Amino acid sequence: MATTTTPAPQKELFGHPMGLYILFFTEMWERFSYYGMRAILVLYLVSATTGGNAGLGWTQGEALALYGWYTMLVYIVSIPGGIIADKLLGQKKTVLWGGVILVAGHTILAVEEMWAFYTGLGLIIAGVGMLKPNISTMVGGLYKPGDIRRDKGFTIFYIGINLGAFLSSLIVGYVGEQIGWHYGFGLAGIAMALGLLVYLWGQKYLVNVGNLLSQAERDEGASLSGLFSDLFQSPLQLVVTAVLMIVSIYVLVFESWAYGLLFIFLTLVTAMMLMVYKDLTTQVMKDRYVVMLLSFILVIVFWGAFEQAGGLMNIYALDKTDRALPFSLPGIGNEVPASWFQSLNALFIIAFGVLVANFWAKRKLKSKEASSIFKMAVGVIIMGLGFVFMAAAAVQFEANESSAMYWLVLAYLFHTIGELSSSPVALSFITKLAPIKYASLMMGVYFAATGLGNKVAGILGEFASEAGDLAIFSGITIFTVTFAVIVLIMLKPLKRLTHGVEDEEHEMLEQEPYEIADTEKKH
Repeated sequence: MATTTTPAPQKELFGHPMGLYILFFTEMWERFSYYGMRAILVLYLVSATTGGNAGLGWTQGEALALYGWYTMLVYIVSIPGGIIADKLLGQKKTVLWGGVILVAGHTILAVEEMWAFYTGLGLIIAGVGMLKPNISTMVGGLYKPGDIRRDKGFTIFYIGINLGAFLSSLIVGYVGEQIGWHYGFGLAGIAMALGLLVYLWGQKYLVNVGNLLSQAERDEGASLSGLFSDLFQSPLQLVVTAVLMIVSIYVLVFESWAYGLLFIFLTLVTAMMLMVYKDLTTQVMKDRYVVMLLSFILVIVFWGAFEQAGGLMNIYALDKTDRALPFSLPGIGNEVPASWFQSLNALFIIAFGVLVANFWAKRKLKSKEASSIFKMAVGVIIMGLGFVFMAAAAVQFEANESSAMYWLVLAYLFHTIGELSSSPVALSFITKLAPIKYASLMMGVYFAATGLGNKVAGILGEFASEAGDLAIFSGITIFTVTFAVIVLIMLKPLKRLTHGVEDEEHEMLEQEPYEIADTEKKH
């Protein structure tokens, strides 16, 4: 348990705390392992069971169904990951143990047995759930409230994520496709071990963030048992929960046990969120909480479309894209590996990440519209328009039985610009709006929303087998753009509900070290 001490001044590098770069490299290697495995997972599932590099021979629908469940659970487990950090270990130690579990999970995936395949996936789900929400909360904890560097810090952190994703898509993708799927899985495990070593070495730069709160502070913090006990004394919340639970049990018994369990889980999350709202003590906190819930819906919509990258678009690159080159690459030949297209998103983020962040920061300093809600909605629109190019690719494929690579490149470019305007901003926005009492828990709910988006992506990918690629890609464009425009129409009342949480942001050249708990002490 952490004790209260007077911290030494934080060392800075390039205008940001040194701790940011420790978390940067830790997350870079963790994302190398995750995205490397993701780049080849669906391809491994759909590859034929015969040949020199045999896969599992699943159908497209079966592969995308597993992809949806897996990527959803990776993020939904962030909720218990946040609870473990808040109540038992603190964010810093929870990240450490999450890293250890991830090393084990990726290593086991290298074993060519089905029990190892499912065991490895399960361990990765648990490890990411412990690491992902808490390391992001620690990034927010490096900056004082009102520090305009916070968004830039998250963008730098986000570039670390995508540097790992870029390298892994090329390296793990090549190893998996050309040498052996399980060699690719094993390489991902080595990368996670490197990330763990970086994190252990950099603990001296993380002394003042991510520590377990004192017993008194934890007693004042979120109590799930207390929230659910109070539920039975809250008629409105109890009725809503009961109705949702009845529907969930019906689905469990008569429709699908998997979806039934998911709905039961979501019912419990809904009950928890309702009780958190009731527990908030001021109208300002409640209003900000409502805006945060809307941001979660934006997150689900965004990732439901965006995550076609690892599923439907990945298979599209493999089966329907002309990947031939007019020249030969050493060790590869004249055909681009399908998994390499997933490196485009990461490459574009590295190229444009700081430029997009600076664009929005300058708009803010010039008193132009640059609120987080505005940026997130604009990001959804830009990302949605990227599917116009995939619809064009589908039209070309129907005419020529193949489509050009440049459609995928343009789609990933638009998806990336949209992502840079939305995703790192959403991470930062949650740390601004969430009450410290529920800080890690709300970050966990954010990643759970991301997980639900991933599941939506899997479901849409499954429908493509029946509806057709053109219908899916066009439908995604229409829905995402329409939804985001509605949010923009509601922008002014939504900003009023934030009660100026972003109005006092300004440039800070120096700051005293502090923990994320200081956020609430200022209000």
